[in-house]
Amino acid sequence: MDNRQAMGSWLSGPRAAMEDAGADFGYRGEQLGLPEEGPGSIARPGRRLGALAVDWGLCVLIAYGLLTHGYSPATSNWALLVFFVLSVLTVGTVGFTPGKRLFGLRVVGVDTGRVQPLRSLVRTVLLCLALPALIWDRDGRGLHDRLARTVEVRL
Repeated sequence: MDNRQAMGSWLSGPRAAMEDAGADFGYRGEQLGLPEEGPGSIARPGRRLGALAVDWGLCVLIAYGLLTHGYSPATSNWALLVFFVLSVLTVGTVGFTPGKRLFGLRVVGVDTGRVQPLRSLVRTVLLCLALPALIWDRDGRGLHDRLARTVEVRL
């Protein structure tokens, strides 16, 4: 006889099963010393995806209108290059892209509070590879953020 409550539901995942068993993980960002809610707290996935969609749309428009002069098979490649340049320059200097600013987000260094240009470069290279952004830790940070020692927080 199996104990489904101990195993957890495939919908709720292993974290919910462990919490039901009595494990206390705390809130997202607690290990980093961030508040649970409000300004400075870890950005939620919905806001992060919305900001990414705005930034990608902006980059596609720039590539479509200025670089390829209409749609061509190379438009997506140019859009990725524009996204790379936009992310490195804006996150490395002011801490956010236009989409992040629109959604009230900012990228900060875990230990320093601001993102140095080299960290921004590492973060953006990994973000453009897409796979590291799809692997998250228990604080909700993607692998690209962990390797660059950054975190996306709410303004």
